[in-house]
Amino acid sequence: MVRILLVCSAGMSTSFMVNKMKDSAKEKGIEAEIWAVAEAEAADNIGKADIMMLGPQVRFLEGKMKALAGDKPVTVIDMMAYGSMNGAKVLDQALGLLGME
Repeated sequence: MVRILLVCSAGMSTSFMVNKMKDSAKEKGIEAEIWAVAEAEAADNIGKADIMMLGPQVRFLEGKMKALAGDKPVTVIDMMAYGSMNGAKVLDQALGLLGME
């Protein structure tokens, strides 16, 4: 089971990405829990996640989120993949950082 936390400014557009990523995980036979929260809720959620991915619109929070996450990976979602809502590519990005590809 892989647990992927997405963080954005309000949680709206990223919820579409969550659904796309879940669909991709299902197609690949990967058991995954993927959810999105607003920046203000990140601290309450990082403990349950294996990786934190930031929406491109909040990339300026990367340093702050890395400090919050401790030894868990934190990355910014590829802007092109986010813009095209390519859930498979974003899932692959997360799995690559976790060494699970």
